Amino acid sequence: MNDQGFGPDIVTVIDEEGLEHEFEVLDAIETEDGRFVALLPVYDNPSDTLNDDGELLILAVQEEDGEEMLVTIDDDQLFDQIADIFEERLSELYEIEEIEQPEELN
Repeated sequence: MNDQGFGPDIVTVIDEEGLEHEFEVLDAIETEDGRFVALLPVYDNPSDTLNDDGELLILAVQEEDGEEMLVTIDDDQLFDQIADIFEERLSELYEIEEIEQPEELN
């Protein structure tokens, strides 16, 4: 994440094909079920956003060997609960449509 304290927090997510994708962290929450982040794709070329529907990506934060990793939420009920929390929190700042669970990252 961005350590400078200025501008958005950016993370890199590696998909199941080994491709890197950059995302802006819009929000993060911690519940009794764990820590979760809501991400929005970031593009180097502004024209790439025209082909993007602006869907949020919601992932769980897990620690493995002392490193934080972002992973998909496999439990549909948990995903829906977390998506509802993010939707409520972010709806004041952004126009949010229904959040769908992403395909597996691994």
